[in-house]
Amino acid sequence: MTYSKDLNSGEFAPYYKTYIDKVGPSDLMDALKSSSEEVVRFFQTIPLEKQDYAYATGKWTIKEVLQHIMDTERVFAYRALRFSRNDKTPLQGFDENAFVPECFANTRTMKSLLDEYEKARCSNLAMFASFSQDVLARTGEANGSIMSVRALGFVMVGHEKHHCEVVKSRYL
Repeated sequence: MTYSKDLNSGEFAPYYKTYIDKVGPSDLMDALKSSSEEVVRFFQTIPLEKQDYAYATGKWTIKEVLQHIMDTERVFAYRALRFSRNDKTPLQGFDENAFVPECFANTRTMKSLLDEYEKARCSNLAMFASFSQDVLARTGEANGSIMSVRALGFVMVGHEKHHCEVVKSRYL
């Protein structure tokens, strides 16, 4: 089992500590599973009339927030895959704000977005479940910072928790 409390500060950039702290003292696989269920339940409760709502000009809609969660998870999962295979090639960051206009989330139904989310998480659960403790501890460089495979998993969970909190506080 891999617990968030076992991470050390050298496994992630300080920027990601906020996300990791949102996970609490959880086992990685349990956190990935339970968070997925929470995200699906949460977004299923959002009324149709709110799904395309943005709280200010230039801010993302609720559907775009969900797509951003998926896009970011895929980027982090790709990093985890590369690092798990001991690939030491430094990876570039990504521009989340450039992704959103190209995702066309607002043309989709919430159901189709959630179906995609569940499939992506299911794939990532299988990938993380295949990693040994040694593999989970491997590190690589992304966006100029060192990250471990296991830290990436916890950041994926904390990142979606963060965005669900933002939706609750600013959109609903």
